Amino acid sequence: MAAVVDIFNGLVADINSVEVNTASSIFKLLLSLVLGSIVGFERKRKGQSAGLRTFALIAMGATLAMLLSIYVPQEYLGLKNGDPGRIAAQVISGIGFLGAGAIIQMKGSVKGLTTAAGIWMVATLGLAVGVGMYLVSIIATALILFILVQLERIEHKVNMGAESRIIRLRLATIVTDIAPYKELMRKHRIHVSNIYVEYDYDSSLTQLNLVVLVKENTDLVRIFEQLRQLNPTKAITLANQVNI
Repeated sequence: MAAVVDIFNGLVADINSVEVNTASSIFKLLLSLVLGSIVGFERKRKGQSAGLRTFALIAMGATLAMLLSIYVPQEYLGLKNGDPGRIAAQVISGIGFLGAGAIIQMKGSVKGLTTAAGIWMVATLGLAVGVGMYLVSIIATALILFILVQLERIEHKVNMGAESRIIRLRLATIVTDIAPYKELMRKHRIHVSNIYVEYDYDSSLTQLNLVVLVKENTDLVRIFEQLRQLNPTKAITLANQVNI
């Protein structure tokens, strides 16, 4: 029993050592894999392209970079002469390329900013594991999950945030009075940013484009039905960008 305790204590001492050794390196890589996978699982659950494997690799890569930063001056230059942060510092700037890849721009709407921020955070998390800040890394992972899960629920609950959308109406008449449309938007607490109108006098058609700020829980189907009743309407569509 005493021998087992001695081996365990020695293993714990190696893991907590400020110098890079086999035991601490394996432990740090495994811990960063677990923590990165936890965050990646949450992102994949939301349908993001960067998921469990991507976040696990990012965390492990950042940890390995931190280990290399410590190991090189430790083995070749002496702990007091080297710069343990030189290699690791490049992770912060280099991870921006992966973050940019996670951001998708679609017709004026930018998606993936949260995932890109998560990638940057997980890379920093890997660096923290690599330097031996185990408790801080675990707490940081818990805080990341709180932000991604709980704060999102709070946003939905209090109805925060609005996205820019375009309501396109194709009207079977020449409409010169658009006040009723603006009043209907105001009634539903929808902010109208701009209005674009196009008349086709030969066919007696009006193309009305309302640039609005719409919240996620807005009942657009009911609003479309009310818009249809204002004037003879051939079509109503929802888009992200107006092509004028």
